[in-house]
Amino acid sequence: MKSICAVKGVSASGIKEGKFGLALIRAGGTAAGVFTSNKVRAAPIEVMMKRMERGTLDAVAVNSGCANAYTGERGCRDALEMCDIAAETLKLAPESVGVASTGVIGRYLNLPLIRDQCRRVAPLLARNGDAEDAAARAIMTTDTFPKHALVRTESFAVGGITKGSGMIAPNMGTMLAFIYTDAEVETPVLRDILRTATRRSFNRVVVDGDTSTNDVALCTATGTAGRVDRDELARAIEAVCRSLAIQIARDGEGATKLLEVTVRGAADEDEAAGVARTIIASPLVKTAIYGEDPNWGRVVAAAGRAGAEFDPYAVSLSVGGVPLVVRGEIVADLGAAKKAMHGDTVAFDLDLAAGDGMATAWGCDLTEKYVEINGKYTT
Repeated sequence: MKSICAVKGVSASGIKEGKFGLALIRAGGTAAGVFTSNKVRAAPIEVMMKRMERGTLDAVAVNSGCANAYTGERGCRDALEMCDIAAETLKLAPESVGVASTGVIGRYLNLPLIRDQCRRVAPLLARNGDAEDAAARAIMTTDTFPKHALVRTESFAVGGITKGSGMIAPNMGTMLAFIYTDAEVETPVLRDILRTATRRSFNRVVVDGDTSTNDVALCTATGTAGRVDRDELARAIEAVCRSLAIQIARDGEGATKLLEVTVRGAADEDEAAGVARTIIASPLVKTAIYGEDPNWGRVVAAAGRAGAEFDPYAVSLSVGGVPLVVRGEIVADLGAAKKAMHGDTVAFDLDLAAGDGMATAWGCDLTEKYVEINGKYTT
């Protein structure tokens, strides 16, 4: 097992039929969630923002192929009905079941299909690698691989699955993440831990600059492992979120390279994160990465419009360990820089020399394939 089913108290499964999939994850305990910042929130987001006020969950039902977004009152009724269908199938109270959706905006759920899939998936719920992989595959849309993460300690485990490939931008992207731990933790503490982990992971991924209507990350703690150290739990949850976030960036639609940008020497962490996000979101930077073109001036230019205070002629920049600028002096060996951009990961390190703040953000290159995928997404 490599993710959620390694956590005590979690069982899962899923089914994928063409574009339409359904995953069920059963695990009872305290729960927390973070949601999209888009004003156009999908119906399942509206439902879950209210439902998560109670701070517990017993299961989650997730469908792919239809976002149930921009669907008005009917969409909210359908999202609640989806909860009811899963609850009836799993013999749980409807209010204890969470819901999430991903897919095309502006289309209504096919509830008869969801009911049928739910009835077929429920008997398959299990605690093994095949079950967790079935759940991860069921929620995929344009993803090219299922995404898993797991951290084990001597006393507890944290596992997670996610989907995400396009429509990815800070303050979450078109991503669904379901994280589980067997640690015992109160809901307010879990909320704080998840918010911080999200800020340092999912909110630092940019594929294309679009923020989705459906983003959600849910974390449930089954408590079967008992009380654990809060800081150790926070580090484990952040590590799982970071792993999942990097997988999303690597699987960006049409991507051939992962882009990692570390900014240090900023006034504080938030300012460093803002600069890093601006760089990885730049179409000029992303296309240069695709072409393995050591046009490093684009990185400096993007940093300059991020809103951070720094002296442009005090910065240092390198790519893959190859120095490009040292304290404002150009030292670039373009041949060596081009070689450093070869391969499936390109890493820039930028020191602003303006403080102690540091942050890393992740993205990907921008290719012709991205246009092809999104130019024909609904047809």
